[in-house]
Amino acid sequence: MTEINWMSEVEKRKESLIKDTQGLLHIKSLLDEENTSAEAPLGQGVKEALDFMLNLGEKDGFTPKNVGNLAGHLEFGEGKDLLGILCHVDVVPEGDGWTSDPFGAEIRDGKIYARGALDDKGPTMAAYYAMKIVKELSLPLKKRVRMIIGTDEESNWRCVEHYFKHEEMPTLGFAPDADFPIINAEKGIADFDMVQKESEESATEANIKVKSFFSGKRYNMVPDHAKATILVKEHQDDVVKQFIAFMKKVELEYNYHVQNEELILEVTGVSAHGMEPRNGKNAGLFLAEFLSKQALDAKAAHYFQFVSRYFFDDSRGVNLGVDYSDDISGELTINPGKLLFTSESGGRIGLTCRYPVTNKMESTKAKLDDLLLNESFAIENFSDSKPHHVDEKEFLIQTLKKVYEEQTGEEAELIAIGGGTYARSLKSGVAFGPLFPGRPDIAHQKDEYMYIEDLLKATAIYAQAIYELAKTE
Repeated sequence: MTEINWMSEVEKRKESLIKDTQGLLHIKSLLDEENTSAEAPLGQGVKEALDFMLNLGEKDGFTPKNVGNLAGHLEFGEGKDLLGILCHVDVVPEGDGWTSDPFGAEIRDGKIYARGALDDKGPTMAAYYAMKIVKELSLPLKKRVRMIIGTDEESNWRCVEHYFKHEEMPTLGFAPDADFPIINAEKGIADFDMVQKESEESATEANIKVKSFFSGKRYNMVPDHAKATILVKEHQDDVVKQFIAFMKKVELEYNYHVQNEELILEVTGVSAHGMEPRNGKNAGLFLAEFLSKQALDAKAAHYFQFVSRYFFDDSRGVNLGVDYSDDISGELTINPGKLLFTSESGGRIGLTCRYPVTNKMESTKAKLDDLLLNESFAIENFSDSKPHHVDEKEFLIQTLKKVYEEQTGEEAELIAIGGGTYARSLKSGVAFGPLFPGRPDIAHQKDEYMYIEDLLKATAIYAQAIYELAKTE
């Protein structure tokens, strides 16, 4: 058989690949639990994106299946074994400060800008076109090839949970939802809330009463905005001066104004993925740190001093006594992605903890429970997704290494991440691209983009990978 030039096959389809990618990016596929129906259990936007992919696949001759309006798949080929490609079409909230419409999919300077361009709509379309190329070339395959499309990857994974209750588990597979070369280890992910329990009211009245404070919407994002509404009895000008001085010192944008005798303080940070909090600037933590040094009412003092003591300038769990690292997957990280306090109900901190492959979450949680007991806080809404690790010697990894090295001319090193991809829902699955070494990871940030060049290159890599993985039994 003549050797296939995968890149030239991609180039032939370049215009329609870009057009279909833009079509998918135009859809505002955010989780919307306030407007659900049987047809759209997670909201209209994500359902529209799922339908877009299923309709596109049907038009191109794949066998589509909608699985409970939560997930779906597109399949071709024959064989006992199944190769799975796990993608998702939901996106995180767009946030503020974009240069162009976050769902405009504008192309400038060789990049396509949109929420989801990199995570995960661009890569989903690259993998789709890779399948299309292999199918249109009528290459002989011994396995069925199936793209599994999820709609809740950025939140609770209800899509894959439902999907695998009703559909078969692929024999092996990959998720185009992280970094190249190959991610064979993913940290465990524990999400939970630390909730303030009743604290004793102080007999003396404090100078500042915190009415409300909030920052962040998602466990897995570093919050880029925080807002506090406070009542200052005396010397409000001094509080404002201290606030300005503190924000200038930490080099963050800020705002303040007085409304109905209340002082409103706002801080703008830098958003990033919660798996590496150091890549962002947590607006909530900076504002909490400032408030913790003020003369607050007892309930607020208890909350903000707790936040300051255990989370400010410490994303590794050192102050909490749970720091840990291993050679396979690196350090444990903690991201306070949701901070909330009201004078009526007290405070809570929503956290994502990304813990190493060899770390036992049971013992980490026991340490936290002990500590929190003495601090009058408690853990609620605890969920845990165990770490995932695939051995280098497996056929899947050896094949993907070969493909990556042939396509790029670079060594396919194995890497570990703190993010969770759909690969962990497979018995034998790894995350494979789309972010090439040296490219900045701007997923979950404003002005998210993907280089057109990388979109094309990833499509060629995925096409060869599908062929190499599916051509043998």
